[in-house]
Amino acid sequence: MKGNKKVIDKLNDLLADELTAINQYMVHSEMNDNWGYKKLHDADEKRAIDEMKHAERLIGRVLFLEGIPVVSKLNSVHVGPDVEKQHKNDWSAENDAIKSYNQGIKICVEVGDNGSRELMESILKDEEAHIDWLEAQMDQIKQMSIQNYLVEQMD
Repeated sequence: MKGNKKVIDKLNDLLADELTAINQYMVHSEMNDNWGYKKLHDADEKRAIDEMKHAERLIGRVLFLEGIPVVSKLNSVHVGPDVEKQHKNDWSAENDAIKSYNQGIKICVEVGDNGSRELMESILKDEEAHIDWLEAQMDQIKQMSIQNYLVEQMD
């Protein structure tokens, strides 16, 4: 099925966001593993896998719309040197993704592509869950201090 160019372009933009997030979250996951923060390692790894699944779904949709998935484009990866900065950088990435998915949904509504809209709405819900988790972590850091928070992140 031949898709709308604006939708395909947006799907590829979203794909770049997801591929970037995979890299950022995997680096953070491995850093946390190296520091002994098993719970953070597992959480970051799970988010990276979620983003991989999102990328796979976006690629599938671009192909369905007879477009060419662009997998060679990455945005800037922002690696945090410590846990608190990692959470802030990841929050920023998720916040940008939420804005971008909402823009994509608007484009889909304008051109009448309900299949792509439904895909974006589904992924948007995952991104909102990711940002909710990150906000909870940042709230815990504020409430209990970074030292106490990090003790809780060990296995």
